[in-house]
Order: sequence, then structure tokens, then C-alpha cells
Amino acid sequence: MKRWYLYPFSLGYHLVTGIRNTMYDLGVFKSTKFKTPIINVGNLSVGGSGKSPMVMYLAQFLSKHYRTGVLSRGYGRLTKGYEVTNYESNYKMVGDEAMQLFERFKNRFVIAVSEERVPGAKKVIDDMDLEVLVLDDAMQHRAIKAGFNILMTDFNDPFFKDYLLPAGDLRESRAGYKRADIIMVSKCPDELTEETKRYYISRIRPSYGQKVFFSSIGYDENVYGKDKMLPDNNLNYYDILLITGIANPKPLLEHLAKFSKRVKHLKFRDHHNFTDDDIKKILAEYKKLGEYKLILTTEKDYVRLKTFDYLREIVYYWPINVLIDKKEEFNQIILDYVRKN
Repeated sequence: MKRWYLYPFSLGYHLVTGIRNTMYDLGVFKSTKFKTPIINVGNLSVGGSGKSPMVMYLAQFLSKHYRTGVLSRGYGRLTKGYEVTNYESNYKMVGDEAMQLFERFKNRFVIAVSEERVPGAKKVIDDMDLEVLVLDDAMQHRAIKAGFNILMTDFNDPFFKDYLLPAGDLRESRAGYKRADIIMVSKCPDELTEETKRYYISRIRPSYGQKVFFSSIGYDENVYGKDKMLPDNNLNYYDILLITGIANPKPLLEHLAKFSKRVKHLKFRDHHNFTDDDIKKILAEYKKLGEYKLILTTEKDYVRLKTFDYLREIVYYWPINVLIDKKEEFNQIILDYVRKN
């Protein structure tokens, strides 16, 4: 969303972020580099660009080969400092994204949170004897120098069409893409032509050595609830109350429309901490639906909603995964980086 009337303020924002980046580029501001390979997944804009599914993909893939960890800020949690996610954790302690990862993968890889990335990275690497660390959303956190950067950009809102805050949604200038080793165009439509790929690559204008990949969202064939699951092709039998607390619910709405036309959507802000009043509103809307009904949400929202007794038995979530075009080439690049470092 472009807000042209705020463009004068974007000039000031550009000056501040530009000076900051220059200070890091010149070495005036310290950027800590680690001996352990670190892969950062970030973006240039605010809002959802598919970082979380990519972090999930990388951690799952790398954990088959190396002792792997994930470090995120733990956005939305009520605690401070360094925490490792375990069976005693909840979203209030570590944030919804870390909890989502743990709910799906348990102890297959280490999941830690720390708002201070440098000491957090040092502690999780040393304490857990990691061979590789995946950083979530640290493109602008330049105090830590990742050895490999993956820049995510939404197919429907690519960085090369966006503008700096507050007129646009960019957290830094478009030139920030030059720090990336891979630019991943995310949330692509299922039918993506070679012509469209060439257009995006021409607009991105990758530097020497940079690679551009394309990915889409893959939805599970089932939705899941507490000790139960339901095939997605059965959703057409139900009235559905869709609850989202994510930055961009549009892809989910479009996918759900393929299975059901009887959908009521309650949209909350990203990382929303649901209150008792929110739950009352949700239950009031749920009661208005027909005889066969269910509440559907995202996997990230589920870790919060399931903590409410009134919802635990009636809420389902729809897992997603990232589907990468030229996956084998992408995987090999990642493995080559870790092996060489």
C-alpha cells in the first residue's frame, strides 16, 4: 500500500537508514562474524514475505545433515533475554513463531530466541555445539554478520515496486538487495511462466554471483485439530469461521475459496495476542454459523488460540510448506555454503 502524502517523511527515513548502512559498510559500526556458518532469512519490507516457511524449510533440510539451530527475536513474547524452546515453553515465553516450529518439529533442531542477536547467537552456538545456525529476520540487524543471506520478496508486492517507510513498506532502500546471496521471490502463483520469471529477474537485476529463485505456498491435504484431522476436500460440508493474526492472509483466503464458499473471516493484526474479549467475539460469530461448522486458523495462530479452553476442541489449523522451483539447485547451494565454512 503506497501512501504518497507521506513521501517527504520517507526522505528523512532514507537519510537515517542510509547513514546507518554506510557506517556498517565502512566498518565504523561493528558487525560480528562467527566461525560457525550462519544463514539469514530476511526481507526489505515490513509484513509477511514468507520468511517463516523458508526458515522452517531450511532448518528441516539442514537438520538432516548438520547439528542445526534457529534463532529469532521471539516477537510478541512477554519475556526478555535468551530462551531455548522446550516442552515447558509457550508462546508467551518464546513467541508464536518459535512455538510453531517446536510444535511441528519438537527437538529435531534447536529453537532459541533472543532480542540481542549477537550474544544470543554466541550462546546457542556454544551451548548446543551447533554446526549451522539459521537466523530469522535479521537483514537489518547488521550487528551480526551472517555468512549467507536469503532475501525474501513477495511476488505480489516485490521490493523493486515498493518505497521506503512511511510512504511504502520498505525498511531500508531497495539497494539493500545487494547484500543478499539469494533473492527468493515468494508466494508465486502455481502456474508461473518462464516469461514471468525472466521479467522478475530483469527487474531485480541480480548482481554478479547472486541467484534468483521462485517459490510458492504448499498447503497440507488435511487440516488438524486436537487429536483429529479433516481432509481438505471435506471443508465444503462446513460453515467456516476463519481466524487470522498474520500480516497477509490473502493467499490463505484464496486457497480456502477452492474448498468452501461459506467462510466468515475475522482478521487480527500480525502476532496478535488474543484477549478474553477477542475469544467472546470469536465464539459469538461461531454460534451464528450453521449446524456443521468449524473454526479454521493458521498454524502460527493455532499455538495461541489452543490455549483457550473454549476453543481447543473446535479449532483447526492448516499447515503450509514452501515449494521451491529448482529445489535441488537451491539445496546444493545451501549445502555448499555450509560445507565450505
